Amino acid sequence: MIVKIMATGIVSLLVGAALTFVLKGRVDNRRAEEAEEEAEKIIRDAGVRAENLLMEANVEAKDRLIKMKSEFDAETNETRVELKGLDKRLNQKTEKIDRRQDQIERVENDLAQRGKELRAESDQLLARRGDCDALIAEQKMQLEKISGMTSEEAKGLLLSAMENDARHDGAKLIKRVTTEAKESADKEAKKIIATAIQRYAGDFVAERTVSVVPLPNDEMKGRIIGREGRNIRALEAATGIDLIIDDTPEAVILSGFNPVRREVARLSLTKLINDGRIHPARIEEVVKTVEKEVDQTIREAGDQAAFDLGVHGICNDLIAVLGRLKFRTSYAQNVLQHSVEVGFLCGVMAAELGLDVKLAKRMGLLHDIGKAVDHEVEGPHAVIGANLAKKYGENPKIVQGIAAHHEDVPPESVYDLLVQAADSLSGARPGARKELLENYVKRLDDLEKIANAYKGVSNSYAIQAGRELRVIVEGDVVRDEDAVVMSRDIAKQIEETLTFPGQIRVTVIRETRAVGYANK
Repeated sequence: MIVKIMATGIVSLLVGAALTFVLKGRVDNRRAEEAEEEAEKIIRDAGVRAENLLMEANVEAKDRLIKMKSEFDAETNETRVELKGLDKRLNQKTEKIDRRQDQIERVENDLAQRGKELRAESDQLLARRGDCDALIAEQKMQLEKISGMTSEEAKGLLLSAMENDARHDGAKLIKRVTTEAKESADKEAKKIIATAIQRYAGDFVAERTVSVVPLPNDEMKGRIIGREGRNIRALEAATGIDLIIDDTPEAVILSGFNPVRREVARLSLTKLINDGRIHPARIEEVVKTVEKEVDQTIREAGDQAAFDLGVHGICNDLIAVLGRLKFRTSYAQNVLQHSVEVGFLCGVMAAELGLDVKLAKRMGLLHDIGKAVDHEVEGPHAVIGANLAKKYGENPKIVQGIAAHHEDVPPESVYDLLVQAADSLSGARPGARKELLENYVKRLDDLEKIANAYKGVSNSYAIQAGRELRVIVEGDVVRDEDAVVMSRDIAKQIEETLTFPGQIRVTVIRETRAVGYANK
């Protein structure tokens, strides 16, 4: 029974498996047919799409080909037109070159013919020159026989006579030209200079750089020196200025060539004295502070000077150099104030002459800029100043005016002469400059020695505080024309040998005295 049941189960399983296999096969066949139909449909669609794309590509290719052909035809036409134009111009140039070549050939032929004619004329001239030389030699021999002198002796005699006549005529001409120039120009020059001086209201008190620091009492000297001199050494090292502490009551003397450092030392020492704390650390601190203050003061002084004159656009570094002139003096005249005066005077005179006022003012303001650094750089301050102005991009005319204001280089324009005149006016006005008594007396003595060295001078006198030299000459030795030449020679020698502020007038006086005696 169990066997029957198991056999029945196995048969049932086999029948179920067979049915399942048959059903699965039918389903797979149906799906395969559907897939094949779908694939055929996709293939048909792809073929149709490909045909459409191919047609579109052919149409686009044809359009592009037509467009490219049109562009190529257009470019070809333009190139053809250009080539025709170039060919036409080339033909024209060729014709011009041919005509020019013909002209050159004609000119060359003319020149060759002219050269032959010139050579023939040259040969004739050489032949005539030989005949002339022979005639001249024969005439010289006859003249030597007649005069009893050789040609060299006659030439020397003739040159000597011509030289004397030329000197005499030259002296007359100098006198006449000088007189005419004075008559025509003296009035206008005096008017211009007087106008410039009257319109400037500058101070007549000369400034002096202070180099003595007053002390509240003599005990302060010991505090300044410090233990074993450490304070004074620290101050000298920080400022670069020598401190002289001697028997002068209640005063300390500062000594140094650099005026800015001397001013730093003066202010620093004054602050230390007022503060009362004097030791090396405090000294270094105060000196650094004062250096910044002095630098600011220098820049402000330069800006103020430029502002007062209405001069703008000066380089900041050059403004700083200009401000240093505040601490520089020349014959006790403050150089910065002097530069402002010169700038103003140049501007007024330039306005009277119809020249560029701003250029003249700028040139006058910067003319002594070299004095700010002439203790650091070798050479004349005019040349140093010109190099500084050139370095900081100033106008070449200004550079020339600075270099020429003491004639270290020759003047080239009216502006150079204006700066010279304004510089002399500012330095020569009453109270502007001072000089030591020894230098003053020596200058007067040198002036008289220069004049007395000339032949025919009987006496000479330096008057007007050395501003004028009067030379008395002997009337029977020196003629009127010689007096004119002598005044110019003496003035030139004074310029070359002496150093002096302003100008010196040289007057040569010639007179004839007749003396008679009545006796009874």
